[in-house]
Amino acid sequence: MPFPAVTLLFKPDSISSNSPAAAAATAAIHIATYCKRQYMKFKFLMTLGAVNLNMEEQGAKKFTLPFSTFHLGFFLLTLIVLTVLALNVHQLKSGGYEADVKWKKYPDPMIKHRKEQLKEENRTLWTFRLLQCGYQNHSFTAEERSEGTVLMKMIEWPHPSKPAVPFQRSSNPSLTRFVILDSEKTFYVGDQLQVVLRMLDFAGNTKQYGGDYLQARIHTPELKAGAAGTVVDRQNGFYYINFTLFWPGKVQVSVSLVHPSEGVRVLERIRDDFPDRVFFRSTFKSAKTSETTVCNLCLPQTKPLCNFTDLRTGEPWFCYKPKMLPCSSRVNHAMGGYKQKLLIGEEVKYFHSGKNVKMPILPSGEGYVIVESSPQADKGLIGCLPGTPSHSPSGFYYKDQWVSTTCSIQHFDSPARVTNCLRRKNIYIFGDSTIRQWFEYLTYFVPGLRKFDLGNSMKTGPHLALDVDNTIKIDYYAHGKPIRIQPISSQNLPFIANKLDDINGGKDTVIAFTIWCHFNTFPVESYIRRLQNIRRSILRLLDRSPDTVIVIKTANVQALPKYVSLYNSDWFSYQLDLVMRRMFQGVKVAFVDAWEMTIAHYLPHALHPKQIIIKNEVDVFLSYVCPLKKE
Repeated sequence: MPFPAVTLLFKPDSISSNSPAAAAATAAIHIATYCKRQYMKFKFLMTLGAVNLNMEEQGAKKFTLPFSTFHLGFFLLTLIVLTVLALNVHQLKSGGYEADVKWKKYPDPMIKHRKEQLKEENRTLWTFRLLQCGYQNHSFTAEERSEGTVLMKMIEWPHPSKPAVPFQRSSNPSLTRFVILDSEKTFYVGDQLQVVLRMLDFAGNTKQYGGDYLQARIHTPELKAGAAGTVVDRQNGFYYINFTLFWPGKVQVSVSLVHPSEGVRVLERIRDDFPDRVFFRSTFKSAKTSETTVCNLCLPQTKPLCNFTDLRTGEPWFCYKPKMLPCSSRVNHAMGGYKQKLLIGEEVKYFHSGKNVKMPILPSGEGYVIVESSPQADKGLIGCLPGTPSHSPSGFYYKDQWVSTTCSIQHFDSPARVTNCLRRKNIYIFGDSTIRQWFEYLTYFVPGLRKFDLGNSMKTGPHLALDVDNTIKIDYYAHGKPIRIQPISSQNLPFIANKLDDINGGKDTVIAFTIWCHFNTFPVESYIRRLQNIRRSILRLLDRSPDTVIVIKTANVQALPKYVSLYNSDWFSYQLDLVMRRMFQGVKVAFVDAWEMTIAHYLPHALHPKQIIIKNEVDVFLSYVCPLKKE
């Protein structure tokens, strides 16, 4: 074995000859030299075989080493101690290490760098914002973490190429024109129609990047027919819009710019910077004392908080603690208000209702085509069954009735037909005011369904309707917080997941729910988490009662006057709708595609659509509850 190399961790000539370090260094060198000589002598004797090798058998006298292994170890240990002493003394004397010295200052401990690196990585995880709002890290499974990452990636939106774009360089719908491709050809029912446009700015220049949010439809007013189109952003200023031609006749094309790309970037900034731009209030009461405080999902901890996190789902909710009353004295929940002054500088120009929000884009040339009847016979559709994969477009209007592209929609045009479908069924409706319209329509349209007065406001609920003769029961509950609503008892805002866990289910149990609008002002991450909790409960319900019918109403488009876009833009809703559809893909649920049903219709967009649209939504819903039987 070779003698261990002794590497000096300092330069002797860099130490003053009169310093204590010099003496220690010189002693260390002498010891190292002596140890090395003794070791070489030991090695030489070992080579000659003089170290007790079969000495007893040869009758030879044992040879004694000039020093033992213990001595060698002692000398080496002494060498190390003296070396370190030399370096420390020199460090104390000089106050630091010189530039040409080999031994340099250790970097900060790697564990600290790793912590900072992990912090930076965590900030990019979709769960980071949730943890900041009070969600518990341990509640996420590995599959849910991965799914959230995929969903956040899926809804990423293309941005303008430059961080700041002057308003004159932003999208101008009044100068932009669309063109129908191959407009001279003969079109037949079932053919594809494609439209192309290149966006211009207010200076009349063509744009070189995408990110504009467009909506489009085809329609024939005389037939009360319409269908939504699919927009493809080439991210270079060009947009292609695809339609399926479903009916014969003169078919017109309509395209509108909902938000310019520059406006969408502002909406993203607002969503990130102001997750609390809508706030809520709760009243706390005890005897004659009453206090009201601000509540929210992501509530800044500037004061002591009351933690109202739901113990079953882990969904957090906080209120500022009253000054005099305990947290347990909370009695209600209500809408608080909207934060103002969210826009900076020129950003206000991107939200002019008459200039660049939901503004039509006109055609270059004819904006219609003539469609001939198809020589091929229509294929018959099966009954509507939950779990059937959805398509886009999901359907179209013809004579003001929705026709699905995936299943046979029935039209429940009489109270008797509705009653026959719902007989002996328990129907649970959960969600916001856009699905409460279903409850209101059914109790209005079917005289036998009597609404029982539970003492609650029509706009809040809960509500109950019964048809005793036909054993029909319908319950409506507003979904759990966050929800912008008139004052309502805290106990009357259950989380959908919890209600689903409390339902036995079965072939006579029907669930209908929606959840989207009240999450428009919050980070998408919180919406993903809410849906994950709901889906988990749905899977448990279907596991114990596979015959339970579950129907989901999607988001719908709405009017965007003034600054409504900053809180309830269709772009926010569209992103949530994409997440929801992907979340329940492959689950045995049905969809009522209110998104396409409100884009395709001739009536103006409204958060609460008119009755003819609600009637069609309910027809789709009931078609899943009572599907056509196979002949």
